[in-house]
Amino acid sequence: MPLSQFKIPSNWEISEFSKIAELRHGYQFRNYDYTEKGIRIFKITQIKANGSIDLSACSFIDSNRISQFDRIVLNKGDILMALTGATIGKIARFNSDELVLQNYRVGNFFSQDEKILSKDFLYHFLRSDYFFNQLLARQTQSAQQNIGKDDINNMSVFLPPITEQHAIASILSALDDKIENNLAMNRTLEEMAMALYNHWFVDFGQFQDGKFVPSELGDIPEGWETKGLLEITDLLTGGTPKTKVEEYWNGNIPWVSAKDLANSGSIYTTSTERTISEKGLKHSAAKILPEDSVIIVARGSVGKLGMIAKPMAINQSCFGLNSNGGDYSPGLIYLLITRLVDRFQRISYGSVFDTITTSSFSTTKIVCPPSALVKELASLIDPMFLKIKQNTIENETLTNLRDTILPKLINGEVRLKEFEETIANVL
Repeated sequence: MPLSQFKIPSNWEISEFSKIAELRHGYQFRNYDYTEKGIRIFKITQIKANGSIDLSACSFIDSNRISQFDRIVLNKGDILMALTGATIGKIARFNSDELVLQNYRVGNFFSQDEKILSKDFLYHFLRSDYFFNQLLARQTQSAQQNIGKDDINNMSVFLPPITEQHAIASILSALDDKIENNLAMNRTLEEMAMALYNHWFVDFGQFQDGKFVPSELGDIPEGWETKGLLEITDLLTGGTPKTKVEEYWNGNIPWVSAKDLANSGSIYTTSTERTISEKGLKHSAAKILPEDSVIIVARGSVGKLGMIAKPMAINQSCFGLNSNGGDYSPGLIYLLITRLVDRFQRISYGSVFDTITTSSFSTTKIVCPPSALVKELASLIDPMFLKIKQNTIENETLTNLRDTILPKLINGEVRLKEFEETIANVL
């Protein structure tokens, strides 16, 4: 409903966007020759569905042309929005110190006067349903899925006193920072675990001074052997209950599909978009996989990989792998499969539908160290994976808290004091 219909605190206002803020477009870069390196151009594809930013796939232009584009240089803290495309309306905060230019289909938001509208408060308001619902109403009236200045300028914004804006933004930003810190820690832990795995089991760094013997996979340290992948793991398949039978769905069993993997920005999946019921499980090929199972996507986003933080079912486009009771821990299996993803993808791309099949696993051979070494490495990397899982579960709690209090704080339904103790307990 229109913001004017909300009952807000007596010292708050509702203002037209055009009176207090501004949306600036970037540059179209038509007829420009892109280069392999130079100045990055930030496009809508760099804004992801979860509101994060990915600079890895930017285009480049010649760095000698920077003087032509001073007005579209992005600054750390800029508030960006995709104005078209699959992630239209998604808001992200630019968090890089790198020199990057703004493409035309990316919007950059500015406060006209920081004494009236805090840029940090504006960022959180733009992420709220109040803003997005206004966008949605305008999009349903438009033939093209594009957002322009007129769409934005005609919107309304809740406007608390500036001191309250700072206080609200501060607490929401603290939750965001905690979430991002956990994600950064998880990335570091995963990199450390993979580096250890590669050093020990791929590069044989610990064993270079010992004797090597030939094998079907090349020279390996003496005492090591080759095995089939399915000698150390169990391969589990999934299924989908009939979609037209309502009682098979919306139960209490999480049901993993490709889109659920890595949505948290971490190895672990803690929740799923869809759930199935006990009846759905019973009347389909779906099975419940144990906690810490490794999930790999076999069709569509082939090779997408993750783990589950609690027992879940999977659909038929995924495979699950876990230890068959031997020395390999779930973390080691995840690292092992990560190393094999490129091979699986090469095999799948040779098929008609780009699919990983059961034969992809049954024909795969791996190098296996002696049991004592496997257990030793597992003892080093397992605490890392446990911490990654704990951080991911904590982020789910923090995200739910943030998403619960954001609209209530933004519209003045509750005041910050009501959440102070709850927030203090999680930060």
